[in-house]
Amino acid sequence: MVKVKQRIEDFASGHELKLQEILGCHRKDSGYVFRVWAPNAQAVWLVGDFNDWNKTLAMQLTSNGVWQIKTDLPQTGQLYKFLVKQADGREVMKMDPMAVELEPRPGNAAVVTELPNKSWHDGAWLGRNKRSNHFARPINIYEVHASSWKRHEDGSLYTLRDLQRELIPYVKKQGFNYIEFLPLTAHPLDASWGYQTIGYYALERTYGTPQELQDFVEACHQENIGVLSDWVPGHFCINDDALAYYDGTPCYEFSEKWRAENKGWGALNFDLGKPEVQSFLLSSALFWLEFYHLDGLRVDAVSNMIYRDYDRGPGEWKPDKYGGNRNLEGMEFLRRLNRTIKGLHPECLMIAEESSAQVKITGRIEDGGLGFDFKWNMGWMNDILNFYQMDPLFRKYHFNLTTFSFMYRMSENFILPLSHDEVVHGKRSLMNKMFGPRDKQFAQLRNLLTLQMTYPGKKLLFMGSEFGQYLEWRYNEALDWAELNDELNSKMQYFDQKLNEFYLNEPSLWQLEQKDESVQIIDADNKDESVLTFIRQGKIRHDFVIVILNFTPVERKHFSIGVPYSGKYQEAFNTARKEFGGTWDKDVQTMTTKQEKFKNLDYQIELDLPGFSAMILKPLDAHIKRGNRRKK
Repeated sequence: MVKVKQRIEDFASGHELKLQEILGCHRKDSGYVFRVWAPNAQAVWLVGDFNDWNKTLAMQLTSNGVWQIKTDLPQTGQLYKFLVKQADGREVMKMDPMAVELEPRPGNAAVVTELPNKSWHDGAWLGRNKRSNHFARPINIYEVHASSWKRHEDGSLYTLRDLQRELIPYVKKQGFNYIEFLPLTAHPLDASWGYQTIGYYALERTYGTPQELQDFVEACHQENIGVLSDWVPGHFCINDDALAYYDGTPCYEFSEKWRAENKGWGALNFDLGKPEVQSFLLSSALFWLEFYHLDGLRVDAVSNMIYRDYDRGPGEWKPDKYGGNRNLEGMEFLRRLNRTIKGLHPECLMIAEESSAQVKITGRIEDGGLGFDFKWNMGWMNDILNFYQMDPLFRKYHFNLTTFSFMYRMSENFILPLSHDEVVHGKRSLMNKMFGPRDKQFAQLRNLLTLQMTYPGKKLLFMGSEFGQYLEWRYNEALDWAELNDELNSKMQYFDQKLNEFYLNEPSLWQLEQKDESVQIIDADNKDESVLTFIRQGKIRHDFVIVILNFTPVERKHFSIGVPYSGKYQEAFNTARKEFGGTWDKDVQTMTTKQEKFKNLDYQIELDLPGFSAMILKPLDAHIKRGNRRKK
């Protein structure tokens, strides 16, 4: 009892990192003990199947606002809630914030249960992952919404068991090496995609059971596929029977109404400076990483946690103590979150979804960052998608959209996201954003994905984009797999498979991403022809590729580009080839240099460049003369 009391004090001071072992439901002797934090409640009762949901089991207030009861009545599998007499006297049925399993929707009662004690068989993956330098290896993420990737013929949802049978082999075949799920935490409505969380320790029941998620992750690891999940520590669902004003007063949310209300999402913002909230969220993050062996978390909506004026108009917010717009508590919480997780699990990836450039997000905390490993490059994504939606006739006037991100690429450690957010709410699918008729749309989608795969930064692609789904994503339906009966969609899927394979096997595309020498621009000024050329460099001098992107439908014959060494070069990848859905059926091009300067390079080659194509060239052999390095 002394140990529990001490851990409750640790919770109250913000230092408990395994809160699920203290609060919630736990077997004790022949019965169960239940604990819940409701510091300003007048009374709390345990109600459930075992007492016909009546007020017969009054809980006792112990210390630090924690109520407790031990009883032999509940049986494994029965449902329960807490009936909370709130500070104003109103009695409200509340779910257990610490529940690890909930009943199926539409209810949200917790299940009396004990977590499985799994014997894991993923040691080889964990060992390799701990020894790995994430920054110097390929990361290619397939983003998935668990209930709309596929569905059964009768429309019923795939469970994690179904996904284990079908999604894992698909991802492996397509050449992705990570799966990132939209939030797996419990949520009351599919339309929120998981971002309106009610259960920070509970797996969304429509996806399956805790054991099934453990088995899924283990099966991924056995196929050398990592598993990430989105996690939402900034705001939570406003539902009255969940976390919101749990005891009738602000518990998890800010006490100041303007800070608590999240108008844009109809949610409530966590008070990230409150010690109990810190214990709650830090424990949640570690629970998903440790209990389910997840390989990292993508923290959603970081801007909402670091700016006081986020989603606020003039007069709707107050400055911080320094007169600025920083959410100082939120920033310190994020530093603590990353410091805690990286201290215990340095191999786990911490990724931020953040759209501003005022605060450094990645990098060491000691150097002024928030401690994240990677940040989504929203600027690159917005510029690139705006460019590809444009009539090619006018692209030369906006060519800087393809090149501006080179200027700041070293400012953060980036992931290049083509995510779910870009293919909903009338934005159209990735394929249907492309300008022009259908065959040209596919050509440009191949071009876009090649740009993403060759540009410095880790990669993320939302499901369905790999085969060019025409309709935008619908959360309540499966992807339109019938489209693969169309030759262009089928060839698009094959193209994505081969492109991913090329990326995973080409060290120059990922070895030196955190260094300036990773990229050498050949020509970023060819606006009139709208052709961009650059070099990606690996650790070894002759491990490099040359990337050529033609953003117009015009074929460029005898097109000249600069190269760094004399010798022969050969086409290694060409998005316009027939096997990928294009029309190019000529022989693979081999080019010999001529000694003629091109900008700051000493040599040139000529090639034929198909319209809307992306081409990747490689030196034909490794015997390029050492004396022919470009002059600096």
